[in-house]
Amino acid sequence: MSHFTRFRQLPQETEATATEDLPPESSPENLPDHSPDHTPEDTPDGAVEAEAEYADTDTDTGTGPADGWRHRHPAAARAVAWTTTALAGALVLVTLLLPNDPARLTPVEFARIPVEGIAGAALLLLLPRTARRMAAVLAGAGLGLLTLLDLLDIGFAEVLGRGFNVVFDWALLGDGASFLQDSIGRAGTIGVEIAAVLLVLALLVLPALAVLRLSNLMARHGARATGTTLVVGTAWVVSSALGVQIAGAPVASRSTSDLVQARVDGVNATLKDERTFAKEAAGDPYHHTPGSRLLTGLRGKDVIFTFIESYGRSAVQDPLMAPGVDAVLAKGTKRLRAAGYSARSGWLTSATYGGSSWLGHSTFLSGLWIDNQQRYRTVTAGDHLTLTSAFKRTGSWRTVGIMPGVTKSWPEGKFYGLDHVYDSRELGYKGPKFSWSTMPDQYSLSAFERLEHGKPHDKPLMSEIILTSSHNPWAPLPKTIGWDKVGDGSVYNSIEKAGKDPVDVWQQTDKVRTEYGKSIQYSLNSLVSYVEKYGNKNTVLVFLGDHQPVAKVSGDHASRDVPVAIVAHDPDVLKRISDWGWTPGLNPGHKAPVWRMDAFRNRFLSAYGSHPGPAPSR
Repeated sequence: MSHFTRFRQLPQETEATATEDLPPESSPENLPDHSPDHTPEDTPDGAVEAEAEYADTDTDTGTGPADGWRHRHPAAARAVAWTTTALAGALVLVTLLLPNDPARLTPVEFARIPVEGIAGAALLLLLPRTARRMAAVLAGAGLGLLTLLDLLDIGFAEVLGRGFNVVFDWALLGDGASFLQDSIGRAGTIGVEIAAVLLVLALLVLPALAVLRLSNLMARHGARATGTTLVVGTAWVVSSALGVQIAGAPVASRSTSDLVQARVDGVNATLKDERTFAKEAAGDPYHHTPGSRLLTGLRGKDVIFTFIESYGRSAVQDPLMAPGVDAVLAKGTKRLRAAGYSARSGWLTSATYGGSSWLGHSTFLSGLWIDNQQRYRTVTAGDHLTLTSAFKRTGSWRTVGIMPGVTKSWPEGKFYGLDHVYDSRELGYKGPKFSWSTMPDQYSLSAFERLEHGKPHDKPLMSEIILTSSHNPWAPLPKTIGWDKVGDGSVYNSIEKAGKDPVDVWQQTDKVRTEYGKSIQYSLNSLVSYVEKYGNKNTVLVFLGDHQPVAKVSGDHASRDVPVAIVAHDPDVLKRISDWGWTPGLNPGHKAPVWRMDAFRNRFLSAYGSHPGPAPSR
């Protein structure tokens, strides 16, 4: 029989294998019980014990371990045994101490004593063999699952500025895969997905095997394991009582149990929040306000609500990115003033960060704080009044949406009160994608002019436009061209080919931040240029960012503030918000008011219409 075959036929009971090097008279039935209740004397040579754990017998020939490689190479066998045991212990320690906050990923975090490990060791020492093995496997798999959730927390914190919600964030993993495909291609995405699957399997299997191995070792050497557990437990109690710390981290750790409790509390809070939010969404003060009393101060105006992807406070105040963006805003203010427009700007605190743009859109338009997917589902399934549906309720506007980021059916269009939604399939674009963005912002605005704004219509337009060119990974980027050259978008083929590779850009943080700043400059230039060329005396533009960019760009401690501005040709439009304290121009000042994004709807409806409530009785 080959060495490979003998290796695969390892004994099923680790305790039994420890007897194979004993003389014939020491047969298993004559040996004392090795269970935790009856512990053998510790052998003087730990290496022999480790070797015994791995001894194998050729069950086909009946020959003993003399035919095995471990008997022929005892030094190598001892090295393998000790190394495997050390790796198992290290793996269990890492899974017990791994933080879910990227800021805490330091060596100090792994130099602590986990109380869960002490309690687990004590329990395994007390259990009989079969129960012990089952408990070891389940405990290891549980540690692997908790580690997976910790890694998801770290990833979500880096991208979205928050932890992973185990109730409703699983769907976002599919969005992440779609983003990867747009960024690195299908082949690269498949590779990442395969690696992710292998990682998940490893996290579920390897910790289980590690805990099982350590539990078998403790069972064979019960007296030594019991003493070690008591010593380590005492050290934990003393460290906890005295508040001993290493570089600010407590030596006595209970991070795993704390994280488990936090996750249980999070699930309960999520379920409770769902019920509470449903009542809040149903209690809209504008629910019964008739259309005749809504938006009376904007009658006859073409109102455009525009969201600029990832346009946050960092773009206009960060030392690296702000100079270019601020110059575009300053120049844009002058260009609009020359065309007869005025502007006021302020700050809004977004309900989301780094991604999940639809949460920012729905918060701004609904006047409700929508910071998770469940809230989004709840509000869009109801009839809560949004800014856009308020225009529809009046009957005085045609309402349309320009949604280049929507690539399939979008039933939420009815909730937002849009008469028609132009998604990426209806905008007539024949050019290339720019990474995630299906088309350049200038093309989206050109299509809006061609399909709606530039056509004769018997009602003014209320439009919601989503500009996506500033969506990460910010490479390659489009360039501003003459409006008469936009055409069907095929002109962008050469621009896209000459652009930068996102993989190259993301290798250095400064490159990412620089390209992000350029993308915001492009979006702002496109919007200002559109108003210059196609706006008129009845144009009212409200534009804002949906959220801050990811932490790689905005930093670990960035706020969630985004700029917002209102541009109008008619001075009476801005006169109605004169008490808001906003900064003149497109760039909000440092001292401009900061409101939560959900506060905007009511302020806007109040400024340009009546206060909420039913029509007065006659």
